Amino acid sequence: MLSSIHPLGERARHNRWTVTVGAFTVGALASGAAVGILLGATGSMALSLDRDALLVSTAVVALVAGVLDLTGVKAPGPNRQVNETWIGAFRGWVYGGGFGLELGLGFATYIVTWGVYATFLAATLTASAVGGALVGATFGIGRSLSVVAAGYVDRPTRLTTFHRTLADAGPIVRSTSSASFAALGLVVLVGAML
Repeated sequence: MLSSIHPLGERARHNRWTVTVGAFTVGALASGAAVGILLGATGSMALSLDRDALLVSTAVVALVAGVLDLTGVKAPGPNRQVNETWIGAFRGWVYGGGFGLELGLGFATYIVTWGVYATFLAATLTASAVGGALVGATFGIGRSLSVVAAGYVDRPTRLTTFHRTLADAGPIVRSTSSASFAALGLVVLVGAML
């Protein structure tokens, strides 16, 4: 569904791709930051750990998430995607913003990686509304990258190439991001013990 938000498709629907993607990005950033603020503020009230303990806890969460993904343990979560009937029924900025808001929340649609849980646990472990907002906003921006990457799709041949490239890159991106979570967690954990 998100693969249908590209200049070619938006032009066919009489929308401007930049407006749709802008709304998507703002929505994802806003909802990711809002969840991060809530979790960071909750962490600041509920956690009485010192900075080192928070850092080690975050490292362990990242390491565990990476290992779970690398070993193929499926992350639990909802079994739904954004409502594709919005495309064509609403203006581009409406469905772009709506889709962005849902995806930036992290838990409103399919969860394909334990990294989503690790990210929002990290927002909680910042024990700060500002720190949580930064983690959540970064997550939201990350959710916008695939839509932004479709910016060159202005004719059918490029659409075919884009979809093929996404499909081919999927396994590499999944294993790289999982390994990165695990490696980052391990490096921080080892560094904290030294």
